[in-house]
Amino acid sequence: MKVKQTDSLVQFLNPYAEKAGVTIAEVEIKNSSITIYIDKQGGVDLDTCALFHGYILEPIDQFDPTYGEPYTLNVSSLGIDRPFKTEKDFLDHIGQKVEVKLKDSIRGKKFYEGILTAYTGTQVTLKVDAKNTFTIDMKNLVKMNEFIDFE
Repeated sequence: MKVKQTDSLVQFLNPYAEKAGVTIAEVEIKNSSITIYIDKQGGVDLDTCALFHGYILEPIDQFDPTYGEPYTLNVSSLGIDRPFKTEKDFLDHIGQKVEVKLKDSIRGKKFYEGILTAYTGTQVTLKVDAKNTFTIDMKNLVKMNEFIDFE
């Protein structure tokens, strides 16, 4: 299926996102499905997704992202275990507890939990405890996401 560029779709939808009080974090196009992932301070709930979906349902059809081909439109939150992908993701979580999965082990482990203390674009710094702080090359990072506390 031929689709318009993701950047132009995001640019078109940004005024509707602003109206709904959300930001467009990511757009995923697979087969005949367009999924728009949204975010906002304090998190996204089902009502927020429904509100934004309602705002964009007619305008996105007028924008015609698939050049007349049928598609399914989905609006979703990022999810609590979404890996950090953008510079903003890393910078927004400095000072917060994160989970880190590594390609190559550090001190015999490939998984750590700790406080993200710095991000340079090529490295992150993780404070695991009072005695252990690691600087990790981005090339060694398989996944980093917000720490999930189930208690």
